[in-house]
Amino acid sequence: MDWNTRFDTSDYVFGTAPSGFLTAHTGLIPPGARTLCIADGEGRNSVWLAQQGCDVTAFDLSPNAIAKAEKLARSAGVSPDFNVSTIEGWDWSQTYDLVVAVFFQFLSPEERTPVFAGLRRALAPGGRLMLHGYTPKQVEYGTGGPGDPANMYTADMLRDAFPDLTLLRLAEYEQELNEGAGHKGRSALVDLIGDAPR
Repeated sequence: MDWNTRFDTSDYVFGTAPSGFLTAHTGLIPPGARTLCIADGEGRNSVWLAQQGCDVTAFDLSPNAIAKAEKLARSAGVSPDFNVSTIEGWDWSQTYDLVVAVFFQFLSPEERTPVFAGLRRALAPGGRLMLHGYTPKQVEYGTGGPGDPANMYTADMLRDAFPDLTLLRLAEYEQELNEGAGHKGRSALVDLIGDAPR
Protein backbone atom coordinates (compact mmCIF):
# COMPACT_ATOMS: atom_id res chain seq x y z
CA MET A 1 0.00 0.00 0.00
CA ASP A 2 1.43 3.38 -1.06
CA TRP A 3 -0.08 5.47 1.70
CA ASN A 4 1.41 8.76 0.57
CA THR A 5 -0.30 8.39 -2.81
CA ARG A 6 -3.55 7.31 -1.17
CA PHE A 7 -3.55 10.43 1.00
CA ASP A 8 -2.69 12.71 -1.97
CA THR A 9 -6.25 13.97 -2.32
CA SER A 10 -8.22 16.91 -0.98
CA ASP A 11 -10.73 14.50 0.56
CA TYR A 12 -10.06 12.96 3.96
CA VAL A 13 -9.93 9.24 3.17
CA PHE A 14 -11.13 8.23 6.64
CA GLY A 15 -13.14 11.38 7.30
CA THR A 16 -12.45 14.16 9.79
CA ALA A 17 -14.56 12.82 12.67
CA PRO A 18 -12.78 10.70 15.28
CA SER A 19 -13.05 6.94 15.40
CA GLY A 20 -16.31 5.76 16.91
CA PHE A 21 -14.18 3.56 19.17
CA LEU A 22 -12.78 6.67 20.85
CA THR A 23 -16.04 8.57 21.14
CA ALA A 24 -17.75 5.48 22.57
CA HIS A 25 -15.14 5.38 25.35
CA THR A 26 -14.62 9.09 26.03
CA GLY A 27 -14.93 8.40 29.75
CA LEU A 28 -11.82 6.18 29.62
CA ILE A 29 -9.58 8.93 28.21
CA PRO A 30 -7.52 10.20 31.16
CA PRO A 31 -7.94 13.98 31.56
CA GLY A 32 -4.94 15.90 30.27
CA ALA A 33 -3.15 12.70 29.28
CA ARG A 34 0.20 12.80 27.51
CA THR A 35 -0.99 10.90 24.46
CA LEU A 36 0.63 9.09 21.55
CA CYS A 37 -1.40 8.37 18.41
CA ILE A 38 0.39 5.88 16.16
CA ALA A 39 -0.09 5.62 12.39
CA ASP A 40 -2.51 8.50 12.81
CA GLY A 41 -3.15 9.21 9.13
CA GLU A 42 -4.90 12.51 8.44
CA GLY A 43 -5.28 13.44 12.08
CA ARG A 44 -8.93 12.75 12.86
CA ASN A 45 -8.11 11.03 16.16
CA SER A 46 -5.19 13.16 17.33
CA VAL A 47 -7.07 16.40 16.66
CA TRP A 48 -10.13 15.21 18.55
CA LEU A 49 -8.03 14.01 21.49
CA ALA A 50 -6.32 17.41 21.61
CA GLN A 51 -9.77 19.00 21.68
CA GLN A 52 -10.53 16.82 24.74
CA GLY A 53 -7.54 18.37 26.51
CA CYS A 54 -4.91 15.71 25.85
CA ASP A 55 -1.28 16.67 25.17
CA VAL A 56 -0.96 14.80 21.87
CA THR A 57 2.00 13.50 19.89
CA ALA A 58 1.12 11.76 16.64
CA PHE A 59 2.97 10.19 13.75
CA ASP A 60 2.32 8.75 10.34
CA LEU A 61 4.63 7.59 7.54
CA SER A 62 2.87 9.76 4.94
CA PRO A 63 3.93 13.42 4.57
CA ASN A 64 0.68 14.04 2.69
CA ALA A 65 -1.34 12.70 5.62
CA ILE A 66 0.59 14.81 8.13
CA ALA A 67 0.04 17.95 6.03
CA LYS A 68 -3.70 17.26 6.07
CA ALA A 69 -3.59 16.56 9.81
CA GLU A 70 -1.91 19.91 10.42
CA LYS A 71 -4.59 21.64 8.34
CA LEU A 72 -7.34 19.87 10.31
CA ALA A 73 -5.68 20.86 13.60
CA ARG A 74 -5.47 24.52 12.56
CA SER A 75 -9.16 24.56 11.70
CA ALA A 76 -9.93 23.00 15.10
CA GLY A 77 -7.72 25.43 17.00
CA VAL A 78 -5.41 22.77 18.47
CA SER A 79 -1.77 21.91 17.91
CA PRO A 80 -0.74 18.28 18.34
CA ASP A 81 2.94 17.50 17.80
CA PHE A 82 2.84 15.84 14.37
CA ASN A 83 5.75 13.75 13.11
CA VAL A 84 6.53 11.89 9.88
CA SER A 85 7.75 8.43 10.89
CA THR A 86 7.24 4.78 10.12
CA ILE A 87 6.04 2.52 12.90
CA GLU A 88 9.36 0.69 12.77
CA GLY A 89 11.31 3.94 12.98
CA TRP A 90 9.46 5.48 15.92
CA ASP A 91 11.35 5.99 19.21
CA TRP A 92 9.32 3.80 21.54
CA SER A 93 11.42 4.78 24.58
CA GLN A 94 9.31 7.92 25.08
CA THR A 95 6.47 7.13 27.49
CA TYR A 96 2.88 8.35 27.59
CA ASP A 97 -0.19 8.23 29.81
CA LEU A 98 -2.30 7.11 26.83
CA VAL A 99 -1.33 5.26 23.66
CA VAL A 100 -3.96 5.15 20.91
CA ALA A 101 -3.63 2.59 18.12
CA VAL A 102 -6.53 2.59 15.64
CA PHE A 103 -6.60 0.47 12.46
CA PHE A 104 -2.88 -0.10 11.91
CA GLN A 105 -3.49 -3.44 10.19
CA PHE A 106 -0.91 -3.58 7.43
CA LEU A 107 1.76 -5.48 9.37
CA SER A 108 2.57 -9.15 8.94
CA PRO A 109 2.59 -11.25 12.12
CA GLU A 110 6.41 -11.03 12.13
CA GLU A 111 6.34 -7.23 11.83
CA ARG A 112 3.56 -6.90 14.39
CA THR A 113 5.44 -8.51 17.29
CA PRO A 114 8.05 -5.74 17.75
CA VAL A 115 5.39 -3.06 17.23
CA PHE A 116 3.20 -4.53 19.97
CA ALA A 117 6.31 -4.58 22.16
CA GLY A 118 6.85 -0.91 21.28
CA LEU A 119 3.29 -0.02 22.24
CA ARG A 120 3.81 -1.66 25.62
CA ARG A 121 7.15 0.06 26.09
CA ALA A 122 5.57 3.44 25.38
CA LEU A 123 3.13 3.10 28.28
CA ALA A 124 4.20 5.00 31.36
CA PRO A 125 3.51 3.25 34.70
CA GLY A 126 -0.28 3.21 34.97
CA GLY A 127 -0.56 4.25 31.31
CA ARG A 128 -3.54 3.19 29.23
CA LEU A 129 -3.54 1.47 25.83
CA MET A 130 -6.58 1.93 23.58
CA LEU A 131 -6.30 -0.36 20.55
CA HIS A 132 -8.97 -0.86 17.89
CA GLY A 133 -8.84 -3.00 14.78
CA TYR A 134 -10.38 -5.65 12.60
CA THR A 135 -10.86 -9.36 13.20
CA PRO A 136 -10.20 -11.92 10.42
CA LYS A 137 -13.91 -11.98 9.52
CA GLN A 138 -13.46 -8.44 8.15
CA VAL A 139 -11.98 -9.93 4.99
CA GLU A 140 -15.43 -11.32 4.15
CA TYR A 141 -16.98 -7.84 4.44
CA GLY A 142 -14.32 -5.97 2.46
CA THR A 143 -15.42 -2.65 3.95
CA GLY A 144 -11.94 -1.54 5.03
CA GLY A 145 -8.52 -2.84 5.95
CA PRO A 146 -6.28 -5.26 4.11
CA GLY A 147 -7.47 -8.39 2.35
CA ASP A 148 -5.30 -10.82 4.31
CA PRO A 149 -6.73 -12.31 7.52
CA ALA A 150 -3.17 -12.70 8.82
CA ASN A 151 -3.09 -8.90 9.26
CA MET A 152 -6.13 -8.94 11.53
CA TYR A 153 -6.42 -9.31 15.32
CA THR A 154 -8.38 -11.53 17.67
CA ALA A 155 -9.20 -10.97 21.31
CA ASP A 156 -7.03 -13.94 22.29
CA MET A 157 -4.09 -12.58 20.28
CA LEU A 158 -4.35 -9.20 21.98
CA ARG A 159 -4.69 -10.72 25.43
CA ASP A 160 -1.54 -12.77 24.80
CA ALA A 161 0.34 -9.77 23.38
CA PHE A 162 -0.28 -7.60 26.46
CA PRO A 163 -0.37 -10.09 29.34
CA ASP A 164 0.42 -7.65 32.14
CA LEU A 165 -2.25 -5.07 31.33
CA THR A 166 -5.33 -4.80 33.53
CA LEU A 167 -8.07 -5.09 30.93
CA LEU A 168 -10.94 -2.62 31.03
CA ARG A 169 -12.34 -3.84 27.71
CA LEU A 170 -11.53 -6.72 25.40
CA ALA A 171 -14.26 -7.52 22.89
CA GLU A 172 -14.92 -8.75 19.38
CA TYR A 173 -18.10 -7.40 17.78
CA GLU A 174 -19.72 -6.27 14.54
CA GLN A 175 -20.89 -2.77 13.73
CA GLU A 176 -21.73 -0.46 10.85
CA LEU A 177 -18.94 2.04 10.27
CA ASN A 178 -19.17 5.30 8.36
CA GLU A 179 -15.67 6.76 8.74
CA GLY A 180 -14.88 8.26 5.34
CA ALA A 181 -14.60 6.19 2.19
CA GLY A 182 -11.91 4.03 3.82
CA HIS A 183 -14.08 2.48 6.54
CA LYS A 184 -17.66 2.18 5.38
CA GLY A 185 -20.19 -0.59 5.98
CA ARG A 186 -20.61 -3.67 8.14
CA SER A 187 -17.34 -4.36 9.94
CA ALA A 188 -15.86 -7.06 12.19
CA LEU A 189 -14.04 -5.27 15.00
CA VAL A 190 -11.99 -5.86 18.12
CA ASP A 191 -11.15 -3.49 20.98
CA LEU A 192 -8.57 -3.65 23.73
CA ILE A 193 -8.40 -1.08 26.51
CA GLY A 194 -5.96 -1.87 29.28
CA ASP A 195 -3.78 -0.27 31.94
CA ALA A 196 -0.11 -0.91 32.62
CA PRO A 197 0.95 -1.68 36.19
CA ARG A 198 1.91 1.35 38.30
